[in-house]
Amino acid sequence: MEQTEHVEQSQHGYIGRKDDYLRRLRRIEGQARGLQRMVDDEAYCIDILTQVSAMTKALQAVGLGLLEEHMNHCVVHAAQESDAAGREKVDEAMAAITRLVKS
Repeated sequence: MEQTEHVEQSQHGYIGRKDDYLRRLRRIEGQARGLQRMVDDEAYCIDILTQVSAMTKALQAVGLGLLEEHMNHCVVHAAQESDAAGREKVDEAMAAITRLVKS
């Protein structure tokens, strides 16, 4: 599915917190660079795994936040539009949840 198919009215639900998400993603990007340095410097395995766990939790927090924004904005607006549109957005959200749980 193309990203343009997911455009809701004039903006996405997370727009109000866009700066927060960008800040968090930049922090995660820094964590990834730190992990690369740890491997390059041959750091202790458990220390690397601890940082992998922290990065994974940070990514999950971003994902859950975006999911909540999607449910509160996109799904609610679609449900107000019509039952069929609401069901379609719920199905889309369930697929995203399934991907998050499997990751």
